[in-house]
Amino acid sequence: QVRLVESGGGLVQPGGSLRLSCAASGYIFSAFMMGWYRQAPGKQRELVGSITGGRGGSTTYADSVKGRFTISRDNAKNTVYLQMNSLKPEDTAVYYCNRVQAMVNWGQGTQVTVSS
Repeated sequence: QVRLVESGGGLVQPGGSLRLSCAASGYIFSAFMMGWYRQAPGKQRELVGSITGGRGGSTTYADSVKGRFTISRDNAKNTVYLQMNSLKPEDTAVYYCNRVQAMVNWGQGTQVTVSS
């Protein structure tokens, strides 16, 4: 059974940092491009960034987070990470991970709140 479990969210002040984790199971993790997504209240879910599968680990980012967020993966641990720095109030959202192609059921997500 394919499963995605996000963790690491919380309340942080503007300018702060958080590191999110997403543990995947039930499929060959290393073979798939992974993405981090977020959904703010009243808005559609959007792709924050992605990382290719295999050993390369090439990344792409939405303009809104470029230079502040970094995606990485550890294929041995079936885990993808999202390092978020210089957080802004507009980054407040529930964050999810999923495969970029052939998406699977969404996990529960992890809430990130940026507020003073």
